[in-house]
Amino acid sequence: MASPTYIEHMIPTVLGTIRVRITGSGTPVLCWPSLLMTGDMWLAQAEYLAGQHTVIMVDPPGHGGSQPLTAMFGFDDCARCIVDILDALQIDVTHLVGNSWGGMIGGTFAALHPDRLGRAVLMNCTGSAAGARQRIEYGALLRLARLLGGFRGPLVRSAVQAFLGPTTFRTRPDVVAYVRATVQAVDLSSVSFAIRSVVPARVDQLDLFATISSPVLVVAGIEDATFSVPETRAMADAIPGSTFQVLDGVAHLAALEDPPRVNVLVADFLAG
Repeated sequence: MASPTYIEHMIPTVLGTIRVRITGSGTPVLCWPSLLMTGDMWLAQAEYLAGQHTVIMVDPPGHGGSQPLTAMFGFDDCARCIVDILDALQIDVTHLVGNSWGGMIGGTFAALHPDRLGRAVLMNCTGSAAGARQRIEYGALLRLARLLGGFRGPLVRSAVQAFLGPTTFRTRPDVVAYVRATVQAVDLSSVSFAIRSVVPARVDQLDLFATISSPVLVVAGIEDATFSVPETRAMADAIPGSTFQVLDGVAHLAALEDPPRVNVLVADFLAG
């Protein structure tokens, strides 16, 4: 099977110019990745879904080919960013697949813009505010990186440990190498605004998620050290009628760690 062809768009949004790449045809699916990742995180899903869907892979604000960030933001800004992307592409309604940051703001988007959403798959995410330990750890990492003149080593090591689990370290060296290289390539000044917005400044959204009316699948990785299964389950419990599934053998980046299983899971849920 030939690799899909991607069309790139640079789209002005409330959070700066955002790079998206589009492939396939059919019902749209917008894919937003984790903090420190780019739209490339979804390449396996895009290839799998392209026969039935128009797949929109987003480089989130301040990451990849998108415009660098110069200020912090709220999750409502991220939801508005999705609306801006859809408006620019003349898309009325989309499905949404998000991981971590993408999953959290996928919930925000579902609650605030229900008329623009079909179904949502929210992976490795939470509806809760960051705990004290997480706020302290990420704050210390950013301070250390600045003290070291932008050296990304501590951030890379921390992200690899937080994002990947023992099964991936043992059996998926290509995934470990990909995550390490992607984090090493970030614009530290830009992603610092995203990290501060998504981690220490994150607000509890569970009450907001109780207003979601769209069909939602929430997915947890049993080896996820960033958001535990109980924390992700609490998010699912807050969303009326949601489906919750735990995947073994994966951690915080399930779509990268086990594409064949995630591809089928996403495709089946989007098909209703």
